[in-house]
Amino acid sequence: MKLNELADNPGARKARTRVGRGIGSGKGKTSGAGQKGQKSRSGVAINGFEGGQMPIYRRLPKRGFKNLFKKQFGVVNLGTLQTAVDNGVLEEGANVTIAILEENGLARPQKDGLRLLAKGELKAKLNIEITGASKSAIAAVEKVGGSVKVLAPAAEAEKAE
Repeated sequence: MKLNELADNPGARKARTRVGRGIGSGKGKTSGAGQKGQKSRSGVAINGFEGGQMPIYRRLPKRGFKNLFKKQFGVVNLGTLQTAVDNGVLEEGANVTIAILEENGLARPQKDGLRLLAKGELKAKLNIEITGASKSAIAAVEKVGGSVKVLAPAAEAEKAE
């Protein structure tokens, strides 16, 4: 293969349509915008407008409830911790805190803290300090000889101070 033989696959690059370049081009005169009216002018796009008729998003009833005070926890799985131990990111028997997990990329920073879940299998002994944990996750960590200390959620800790 030589440099002068390099070429795109046929049809890989398509030239853009140049509008308003004469009647023979197929996109001349009105440039595909039709005749007159608001939508043929530039700079106008009215989403959800139905010509004065009551729009569908206002005709339909609203359903459900959105809790403004819902807590949002990040998730850390036991399998993720075991993988981190296997890869040498965490040491066996180490104290694992939220800061350490975020620092090593095992969890994203969350508004209300992190929650430990029992997905996967943990074989290494770890001492974990975390915002929340499921009963099965706590049982799995303690079965291996580790411990789980559940902290108060971040928002509640701020109120207490």
